[in-house]
Amino acid sequence: MSRIGRTPITVPAGVEIAIDENNHVVAKGPKGTLERTVSPSMKLALGGGVLTVARPDDSKESRSLHGLTRTLLNNMVEGVTNGFRKELSVQGVGYKVAKEGARLTMNIGYSHQVVVEDTADIKIEAPNANTIVITGIDKQKVGQFAADVRKKRPPEPYKGKGIRYANEVVRHKEGKTGAKK
Repeated sequence: MSRIGRTPITVPAGVEIAIDENNHVVAKGPKGTLERTVSPSMKLALGGGVLTVARPDDSKESRSLHGLTRTLLNNMVEGVTNGFRKELSVQGVGYKVAKEGARLTMNIGYSHQVVVEDTADIKIEAPNANTIVITGIDKQKVGQFAADVRKKRPPEPYKGKGIRYANEVVRHKEGKTGAKK
């Protein structure tokens, strides 16, 4: 039995969960609304402020979907309650970011400025010239947006310049050894 899959999801006060036919789940909370259709073979039960996921049998497909379904539903509840956040760090001489309205303008070593815009469900903040904070209620969209911003200038291994996640460690390479005698 999946330890993750059998763990019940506690639904906090202020969050409404609706389970329709074919396991279409709608979560409404203080941050917004999320919808997702999970595998119809999974058995979802909501009662007493607790959402549980059960699998119909012990087939390989059911076992693999059990923990996944529970995690996706937990991320929906977490997203509409608290939201998700990714923090990026911009490192390099002359590299800086600035927020202008709904646009994030980045000077990251190119001959032109790189501009990224907020979307309907993703918000970008630049608390200082070297930090980017991406927030939203959908964990997958926040992570993908952060990966797309990081892809504009990934950290290079020699000097470490570029855009990296705040907790990312970049391994440095030694570089050239110099002239031989």
